[in-house]
Amino acid sequence: MSQRIVNLLVGPESEDMRLDAFLASGAGMPSRSACAKLVEAGQVTINETLATSKSERVLLGDRVRALVDEPDPATSDPTLAPNPYIPLDIRFEDEHLIILSKQAGLVCHPSPGHVDDTLANALVAHCGPEHLGRLQGDDRPGIVHRLDMDTSGLMLAAKDDATQRALQDLIRLRTLDRRYVTLVWGYVAADSGTIDTGIARSTRDRIRMAVSDDPGAREAITTFRVLERFEAGRRDEGYTLLECHLYTGRTHQIRVHMRHINHQCIGDPLYGRGDLAQNLGLTRQFLHSWRVSFAHPVSGETIELCDTLPDDLAAALESLDGRSMGRTRAGDEIVPRLLGEPAA
Repeated sequence: MSQRIVNLLVGPESEDMRLDAFLASGAGMPSRSACAKLVEAGQVTINETLATSKSERVLLGDRVRALVDEPDPATSDPTLAPNPYIPLDIRFEDEHLIILSKQAGLVCHPSPGHVDDTLANALVAHCGPEHLGRLQGDDRPGIVHRLDMDTSGLMLAAKDDATQRALQDLIRLRTLDRRYVTLVWGYVAADSGTIDTGIARSTRDRIRMAVSDDPGAREAITTFRVLERFEAGRRDEGYTLLECHLYTGRTHQIRVHMRHINHQCIGDPLYGRGDLAQNLGLTRQFLHSWRVSFAHPVSGETIELCDTLPDDLAAALESLDGRSMGRTRAGDEIVPRLLGEPAA
């Protein structure tokens, strides 16, 4: 593998950008994720000082130098293997983007143990590798945002770099409205609330994320409103159905925030509690991306889509029939749509 030196000067249009984003914006530079790996590998300097963080902000006049790896074209193939056998439940598609409903159990992109059985592989089979955005890297074609493997529901994919960048900008500017529904443990007294914390990787378990006040923790904001409450039973403390609105997109954000307020998502194997009976028979978290709304980055058209609960989550909710303490006004509007029932 050969290497080349790339010298970049921070201009007014790039001031205060994250280092990885600034590097990726340079002519001939690889994807943002690949640029982040260059920083981690000690191959980037700012004003001849080694850069130590991909999230460091660059300043006007900074001279950034990167040592970029050049793979041998004779032995490398960045194209992800297509997998046409993974079903895609597409709810909207045009020449720029796709909105689909991801099934539980499907990983979004390759990771240890998942090489060719991911959503990214299915997108390559559906669109062709040349018709997907590559800003997230060659191993994440089209991916705009992720859902955890066992979280179901609506998510977006982009067919070109410009659309992918525009959709990620909408997320960063908090104008791409993403709503989730979750059933949590216990009685949530407030009809609505905001959870605003930092989230970082747990120092005790590297698989988990945790609320943290460490300076390196990333801001995470989730608002919620109650849809329906269910009274306590002989073996549980009751349940509450919530709609959650993400203002940021941190790893496991809703699951971590629900644990933080001691109302864990039902069925969550990583952050939850209780046995199968208390989890209503679920072996995955009751978490579903049920609604997205945004302005199409090309046409300007308002796109709004909703998704009913999959069978396992609907069955868990219906198992609580007879224990309802009543729906809120928001619940009267939303719960019938989640269950595919006609509005009252």
